[in-house]
Amino acid sequence: MRIIEVRTRRSADDFPRSEQLAAKIAEVATDPVPIDPDTAEMVRNRIIDNAAVSAAAVTRRPVTTARAQALAHPVPRGARVFGVPGCYSAEWAAWANGVAVRELDYHDTFLAAEYAHPGDNIPPLVAVAQHLQIPGAQLIRGLATAYEIHIDLAKGICLHEHKIDHVAHLGPSVAAGLGTMLGLDADTIYQAVGQALHLTTSTRQSRKGLISSWKAFAPAFAGKVAIEAVDRAMRGEGAPAPIWEGEDGVIAWLLGGPDRTYRVPLPAPGEPKRAILDSYTKEHSAEYQSQAPIDLARRLRGRIGDLKQIATIVLHTSHHTHVVIGTGSGDPQKFDPDASRETLDHSLPYIFAVALQDGCWHHERSYAPERAHRKDTIELWRKICTVEDPEWTRRYHSNDPAEQAFGARAEVTLKSGEVISEQLAVADAHPLGARPFARDQYVRKFTELAADIVEPAEQQRFLRAVDVLADLEGGTLGELNVLVDPRVLDKAPVIPSGIFG
Repeated sequence: MRIIEVRTRRSADDFPRSEQLAAKIAEVATDPVPIDPDTAEMVRNRIIDNAAVSAAAVTRRPVTTARAQALAHPVPRGARVFGVPGCYSAEWAAWANGVAVRELDYHDTFLAAEYAHPGDNIPPLVAVAQHLQIPGAQLIRGLATAYEIHIDLAKGICLHEHKIDHVAHLGPSVAAGLGTMLGLDADTIYQAVGQALHLTTSTRQSRKGLISSWKAFAPAFAGKVAIEAVDRAMRGEGAPAPIWEGEDGVIAWLLGGPDRTYRVPLPAPGEPKRAILDSYTKEHSAEYQSQAPIDLARRLRGRIGDLKQIATIVLHTSHHTHVVIGTGSGDPQKFDPDASRETLDHSLPYIFAVALQDGCWHHERSYAPERAHRKDTIELWRKICTVEDPEWTRRYHSNDPAEQAFGARAEVTLKSGEVISEQLAVADAHPLGARPFARDQYVRKFTELAADIVEPAEQQRFLRAVDVLADLEGGTLGELNVLVDPRVLDKAPVIPSGIFG
């Protein structure tokens, strides 16, 4: 890997385009390096993972709303919308499918200087591939680039420190991935990356306080914007430049300011794009930094015994976990039984309490209003707090995969004064965890979440299509769309009409 130093430059500086981060990203996107077999395999796994969580979310209100918007944009030849037949405009299909993937907070993740859900790159690239009848091998190449750029940006540039939402890394990665998939030249990709970043920077209020359905819409919007940016760039339109380094650019005014230098790792010419292998999916439908604590809670149940004897629980964890989903956020909504699902998904005290009581986690039952209002749950919930531990923060940011940790140490003090302590560094499903996810686990997740939603024959048809993705010819990628039993879709909420009908 090479390290690209990125900092603000004055307009009067002699700063050539070739040295700009957007240009370096375009170089990576145009590098014709072969795709490693394990990278291609993981791309297929993540397509399965996205289909699994989309099936589980297909009747939820935000997904239904996004689908209704997309279905108002039919075209004779286009992209597919998850669950339904027909062809639709690529950017609107990407929008609907992106919301379906993100709604349950249940797909893949990468944590470093910034948070990332790189699986959000899949819906826009698949939609464009279907619309333009791109072959499966080119889709795999594009997704390898998109994952690489997204993860490399997350390694090098922290957004949340300055209250910028993490989808600001997604717009550029989608643009770069589309550039690779479509075989665009470096200048076109450079312009598309700049436009996509310029248009997808927003504040983190979407993940603060009472969290709304926009949490699911935000990455889908970034993907839709990136498609449109690539379309404009292909027609010869330009972008603000230099977008990261400019005197009035992203670093100067939205991130660390003119005195800050960021170091972004990117593959050297000829180096394989393998970043997807650094990411990991979720076994539980909750914010990633709660994955290991859920598994930790399941371990602790037997040691504690009667949960009514708990006096306090202190979770010692990283700065990120403490301030984003812990009590360091200062959000009273994280202890509110009437809070939205999106808010409870970002409340480690709630998640740990329910996991302790139930010994499991479910994408629907664990968030049900009656579950959050259980008297004994509320009582236990309010006994739990988080504190930052410098050692967990250090391990969170470690560059050594064997040392990196996203878990916590739980100290449970009983009313008798006895203290029970246990820790877990990574989730069981993590590549270094007790039960790492491989193809069998991805398929099991899909079949479990798609049960009673997608007919068994349709499930198997989809899985066979994913298996031969590299051999699918242009015009056949509609096979990646999973059709949902219409009787299931009939149970979706009724959505009022909007501008698009």
